Amino acid sequence: MRSIRGGVVVFGVALWLCAAARGESLEARLAPLIKAHEGQVAVSVRHLQTGEFYTYREHEPMPTASLIKFPVMIEAYRQAAEKKLALEEPVRLRQEDKVPGSGILTAHFSAGAQFALRDAVRLMIVFSDNTATNLVLDQIGLGSTAATMERLGFTHTKIHSKVFRRETSVFPERSREFGLGSTTAAEMAQLFDLLHQGKLVSAAACEEMRGHLLACDDRDKLAALLPPGTPLAHKSGSLDDVRNDAGILQTRGGPIAICVLTNHNQDKRWTPDNAGNRLCARIALEVYDHFTPRAPALADAATLKLGDEGERVEALQRTLNARLAPAPAISVDGDFGAETQAAVVKFQKSNQLAATGVVGPETWKLLGAPVLEEPPAPEPNAVNGEQLPLAPPDRLDGPPVVSCKAWAVGDAKTGQLLWGAQEAAPAEIASTTKIMTAHVVLTLAAREPAALAEDVRISKRADATSGSTAMIRAGDAISVDELLYGLMLPSGNDAATALAEHFGRRFEPPEGGDAQTDPFERFVAEMNRTARRLEMHDSHFTNPHGLPDAAHRSSARDLLRLAATALQNPQFRKYAVTRQHGARVVGRGGKVRNLVWKNGNRLLEIGGYEGIKTGTTSQAGACLVSAGVHDNDRLIVVVLGATSNDARYIDARNLFRWAWKTRAP
Repeated sequence: MRSIRGGVVVFGVALWLCAAARGESLEARLAPLIKAHEGQVAVSVRHLQTGEFYTYREHEPMPTASLIKFPVMIEAYRQAAEKKLALEEPVRLRQEDKVPGSGILTAHFSAGAQFALRDAVRLMIVFSDNTATNLVLDQIGLGSTAATMERLGFTHTKIHSKVFRRETSVFPERSREFGLGSTTAAEMAQLFDLLHQGKLVSAAACEEMRGHLLACDDRDKLAALLPPGTPLAHKSGSLDDVRNDAGILQTRGGPIAICVLTNHNQDKRWTPDNAGNRLCARIALEVYDHFTPRAPALADAATLKLGDEGERVEALQRTLNARLAPAPAISVDGDFGAETQAAVVKFQKSNQLAATGVVGPETWKLLGAPVLEEPPAPEPNAVNGEQLPLAPPDRLDGPPVVSCKAWAVGDAKTGQLLWGAQEAAPAEIASTTKIMTAHVVLTLAAREPAALAEDVRISKRADATSGSTAMIRAGDAISVDELLYGLMLPSGNDAATALAEHFGRRFEPPEGGDAQTDPFERFVAEMNRTARRLEMHDSHFTNPHGLPDAAHRSSARDLLRLAATALQNPQFRKYAVTRQHGARVVGRGGKVRNLVWKNGNRLLEIGGYEGIKTGTTSQAGACLVSAGVHDNDRLIVVVLGATSNDARYIDARNLFRWAWKTRAP
């Protein structure tokens, strides 16, 4: 190995030979990845100079999700070129324009804000801003994008409606089949080819659109495994079971048009290592490797492992920092210690490799080209002269500043929403789910009072449920009444599963189920039926405990309505306000065991607060549904997605104080 400090580093690890030397075709590289994916896939890859290509179901219509925003941008620039609109003209943001989902306008801009249409287009592409997209559609007309795509010969590429405004659909049947938009991999790749050639609208417009696409902030799909700094002008899109990305990839071997569309994915997690994201990333890496000449393997190639030192380890540490999301910020010190090993294991797990912590050829292949040196810093004059953006000054009126992503304040007696922010946005809700679990059980118990005295026999499945626990074990027997304390105080996921199994057989199965349907699934179906009866339109439940699931969602507004309904039951209020409770369980062989459950809700340590339920997962953040009373004014505050456990209590207390002061006569 030879190195020059501050210059080029020739890296002595097992770099694989270039594709031509190995004789591997694009099909040999990509087909196994597609075959292994659990979901529907369409791919189109074309070298825009040599014409070499690979396709897989490229003419099959697929949902676009937010990928359709690329054609919307094309139409905006086409109308600007024809003087039908001016990209410099201001658009005004109204409160009713705000929609949930990706972007920054809804959460961070006030109603009345004005900005150029061109800026709305950039927000639509860079941050996939849903509200900005609808503002652009208002200017260009909803049907114009599809009409222009038809004229270009792209008959499957259509946006059907405004985002989160299905009622505006101009293609209702396609909306039902594909959602927001539809396209094929072939049409999308050809659109990017035309962009590269400067033949969409004009060369100048294409260059400006390319600038927007180069700034796209999605690094979880095509960009995830590419060497840092690799130019990629692209647009992505995601739904629960959809992960798409398409664009122009610049390699040393020339420009590549690439489109990966997926649908009906079994992996519906909203995490960077989602299987659809990984498929996009691996396809992009294989395409990059195929068209990018690589150095031959060096004679001193070796694996890297715990205890190794030197510049090879430094390059590994830089590469891990560049490839993992979020970046682990490993110290680049050339020492393969526990920190580096942990990052290697995380990368291997996220890419379905054996988690050995040892970096061999397979791990290096997925890591991509080694990052041999730190990226150069910009010139001081460029840094010192940069005008950094400022958010608007804090207002002195209105609700307090909070850390949470969404909140709602409402009347505890009626469930009426009084104030909120992002209160209708569906979100993961963690163990606040158990409010619904308890409500379903207690609603049944109101009809069958003897149900609370029934003994529940704890199953192996309940015992094995991960996460927070009521410390019950398989074979234990405990009454429903006691088990509800175990559900609400220590937030026992095992208790939630046990209650669902015990009562599920008394409820109707879900749609399509039958008499043999698992009682657990029957209980979850009743949770969703209850949500519909309560008009919880933002909610869908997939389990009784709140463990992460991409399809398990509610909103602050819905949880407010649910909590107000549940509090009408004195039995529910009893569990919600109890700070600690002792219980007795009977195990196998009649052995009696005493348990003590403590309520994790720290608001109960302060007078005036009355529960109700906490919830925390890494996906949902820190959540809290709480009730409080001051001068006979009883309110409910819902906090979702706070930055920490401490923050959720601070957010809730500040919102209570502000609301009580605002409501005071």
